[in-house]
Amino acid sequence: MIVPEIRIRAALLADEPVLAELDRTTWSPLHAVLPAPEGGEPFFDERHVPEDYLVAELPDTGVVGYVRLARSVPLPSNAHVRQIQGLVVGEAARGKGVARALLRAAMDRARWQGATRITLRVLGHNAPARALYAAEGFAVEGVLPGEFLLEGAYVDDVCMGRALD
Repeated sequence: MIVPEIRIRAALLADEPVLAELDRTTWSPLHAVLPAPEGGEPFFDERHVPEDYLVAELPDTGVVGYVRLARSVPLPSNAHVRQIQGLVVGEAARGKGVARALLRAAMDRARWQGATRITLRVLGHNAPARALYAAEGFAVEGVLPGEFLLEGAYVDDVCMGRALD
């Protein structure tokens, strides 16, 4: 079921506690290559600024997810490309179209920023995320086999991208 009342907005510094909690409660080796956050660490820092994030809100629930959109390569020759560097939706809000809404909003923001291309990286075993990305026009553009060792198993890093028409 898709919830039509999903509101997507720019992140604010005041969102930091709820975003940090989302990171902590949604951590999974299905999508994370870093160790689980212990709590108490800042969500925003000099490399992760509020301006790079969009958040999703549901009525009577508040912030239920976020997407991070940034430049992956800080070179003028790559200024036309944006990269999704995180997409998180809280467990209670899954299956309601929140991830799709965040993904579409990130593509809209990338276009607004002048980008003509958008990329992302997803773990090979994350079938739900890969299906969403494919449904939204992302294609596999490369695979780094066995790039990560997670819970005793080697996992592929899948590079996906699409043009922003």
